[in-house]
Amino acid sequence: MRTLTTLAGNSQKLDGGAMFGNAPKSLWQRWMAADEQNRIDLGCRALLVQEDARNILIETGIGAFFSPELKARYGVQEEHHVLLDSLANAGLNDADIDIVLLTHLHFDHAGGLLAPWAANQPPRLLFPNARFVTGQRQWQRACNPHPRDRASYIPELLKLLRESGRLDLLEETSSSELLGDDWRLHWSDGHTPGQLLPEIAMPAGPVVFAGDLIPAAPWVHLPLTMGYDRFPEGLIEEKEQLLDHLVNHGRLIFTHDPQVAVGRVMRDDVGRYSLTDVSAQVCALTE
Repeated sequence: MRTLTTLAGNSQKLDGGAMFGNAPKSLWQRWMAADEQNRIDLGCRALLVQEDARNILIETGIGAFFSPELKARYGVQEEHHVLLDSLANAGLNDADIDIVLLTHLHFDHAGGLLAPWAANQPPRLLFPNARFVTGQRQWQRACNPHPRDRASYIPELLKLLRESGRLDLLEETSSSELLGDDWRLHWSDGHTPGQLLPEIAMPAGPVVFAGDLIPAAPWVHLPLTMGYDRFPEGLIEEKEQLLDHLVNHGRLIFTHDPQVAVGRVMRDDVGRYSLTDVSAQVCALTE
């Protein structure tokens, strides 16, 4: 049997204009309210998949590895490592995780691999028994970043992952022997090269962890992209392909939406995508 549970990580506040990219504030503030600094609330949600006596964690959020100065710069709201608390609430700790699957290696998706910041202490890798899984091309990008996204990666984390001996880099196929036949892999380049989006087979239809292809519920609206996306037109085409695949029978898990964890994909008569059966949390889902 397979169960799915969403886990809260550390939350952020980021500039709404950067997050909504090509949309004016007069439009995007209908979906997400901005504070006096024009920042919107964002989550960093992970997904726990429990199956076949193994625990698989999809993403780790931003974590608490930043120094106080950088926490303020990137709007990290909590001092402690929230994901570790969420794991504890599920009866687990980081040592119980067998596989950590990372859609990509930007710090707001992979930073939770590191222990919380402590003065005069070097970065330390958590999840001592886990295999770390991500895409080969995303790893190459992280190790040789473009000036546009260099600040999105954590060099110290890459070094620790390389030295762990537990790093699995996937070629861009639709399946993985490590994950098994009930997992399908989607690949996306619009946000960052080689982003890996896992699809998990469930009795009521597939569930896809949408990563930064569709970071939150408003981005189901097809034309929306982020200012952080490297290739917005290509991203829209990738998004349409995934949404078409899921229409009427599949669900999306959103990593950055502070209110919506999951929703089922719908499409109306004029081709507009929307969500139904939305929920703020997924707790031990088996259906």
